[in-house]
Amino acid sequence: MPHFQIEYSGNIEALVDVAGLCEAIRKTAADIETFPTAGIRVRAVRVDHYAIADGNPKHGFVDISIRLRGGRAPDVKKEATHRIFEAARSYLEPAMQGHSIALSLEMRDIDPDLSPKTGTIRDHLEVSS
Repeated sequence: MPHFQIEYSGNIEALVDVAGLCEAIRKTAADIETFPTAGIRVRAVRVDHYAIADGNPKHGFVDISIRLRGGRAPDVKKEATHRIFEAARSYLEPAMQGHSIALSLEMRDIDPDLSPKTGTIRDHLEVSS
């Protein structure tokens, strides 16, 4: 696994293709060796009720939370965090140039003993040559 949960303020939907952001993050994650492709999950949730900074409704946000099964070395997690953040920053850059948008990201470990998993995705992955 990693699971990517994106929360974003509803006022950025006119500025950002959120499905495209999900795909940019998925694609970047798939290129990171420590993230098994079958475990990648990227989802986004629009937030309609929020208050930011001085309360001006023009401000928006994108907050990315990465939940990662424990056991990876700190330097591996740091590099993965950097790569995902840069992919999101790059994708959002055009919107951020002309609009007030905050971007944040946090990665945290999940205790594998307290997070059982099962599924059949691996059975259905298309193998590329």
